[in-house]
Amino acid sequence: MREDYRHWRRIPTRWHDNDVYGHVNNVVHYAFMDTVINTWLIGEGGLDIHRGRAIGLCVESHCNYRSSVAFPEAVDAGLRIGHLGRSSVRYELGFYPEGRDDVVAEGHFVHVFVDRETRKPVEIPVDLRGAMAGLVVA
Repeated sequence: MREDYRHWRRIPTRWHDNDVYGHVNNVVHYAFMDTVINTWLIGEGGLDIHRGRAIGLCVESHCNYRSSVAFPEAVDAGLRIGHLGRSSVRYELGFYPEGRDDVVAEGHFVHVFVDRETRKPVEIPVDLRGAMAGLVVA
């Protein structure tokens, strides 16, 4: 349900998001996930994707499709955190047609934070962890 998400971002669909069947292709939903998460990490969490010591690598992603959306509709993307570990985080996302309550797709995306150079797991940076805490749901 919409109330279960802590952060929202509206994503406009683009002409080339539609596939030959006339709806947004399934792979585009994964790009939506990546966009919502990384926009939040940079803007709200202060993640420095160019020079920061820690970076998040996607180790798992999944999406369940419930209904279709098509260009020129926009999608309201809800974001929350279902699990916040020492070096990993599981984001949960819901995609809704703009202004409506019927879910188009639901998914999750797991980041493991690693050292930029060694690619070994590191603790999620303190400031980022603090920001993430506001997205955690029980």
